Amino acid sequence: METNVSEERQLDVEESQALTPPKKGGWITFPFITVSVLAVSLAVSGGLTNIIVYLIKEYNVKSIDSAQIYNIVNGCTSLSPVAGAIISDAYFGSFPVVAFSAVTALLSLILLTLTAALPTLRPSPCPVGSSICETPSAGQLALLYISLGLLAVGTGGTRFNTITMGADQFDKPRDRDIFFNWYFIGLYAGAVLGGTAIVYVQDSVSWALGFGLCAATSAISVIVLLLGVRFYHKPSAQGSPFTDLARVVVASIRKRRIAVPPNNLGYCYGPGEAGKPPSSSSNVPSQSFR
Repeated sequence: METNVSEERQLDVEESQALTPPKKGGWITFPFITVSVLAVSLAVSGGLTNIIVYLIKEYNVKSIDSAQIYNIVNGCTSLSPVAGAIISDAYFGSFPVVAFSAVTALLSLILLTLTAALPTLRPSPCPVGSSICETPSAGQLALLYISLGLLAVGTGGTRFNTITMGADQFDKPRDRDIFFNWYFIGLYAGAVLGGTAIVYVQDSVSWALGFGLCAATSAISVIVLLLGVRFYHKPSAQGSPFTDLARVVVASIRKRRIAVPPNNLGYCYGPGEAGKPPSSSSNVPSQSFR
């Protein structure tokens, strides 16, 4: 009799464990996220660091114009992570934005590789000893700008959101601290490798191979990130404080000319009882909110 009862309890425990979904997150997600960060950082750094030289040598763009283009792209890659973080917090959560941005970065680097590999996508080289060079066509510049714009979008969705996504996998503050350390190690190690090894390949071997290595590294980032999708803890979007601040600004602009009702004058600062006008007329506010 006791044996039957124990067997029934064991079956109940096994059934409850089978019905309980496995816990998401934890250190099992660490290699997927860290390798993805390292790879995408290397790819983006290798694609952008040497872009001024690429514009001068392959697109016959003047050095001043090349520097201006690079500054615009660099500014976009610095500001886009803020927009990516707001979109992630307010609407979609970290993982969808990171995955979409990683694929976008891969697409941008594929386009950059094509511009370097296909001569028809670039102007003809300058004749030796001649100061007159063929300028790039509108279509050639459009494809180049699209690839750089997509790279800025890819950077915007991965730089801040990946660290948030990694922090969501851990419950203990100590584990999060360890992850933060490794995140920045991977981020800057990839940037150093991209700014040295990839640039050397671009300058010494070929631009097509250099950008191709960036695209291959970006593809590795996407693959590794998606391989760990079943292990990730993916909390839903909680809303962004920037959205609330924007609503306050919009509401204050729309209502800037609303007149103050007379019975609300008692709520201004000054002596007097609640709900009654203050004794001093100097404390009475004007007829509009300012």
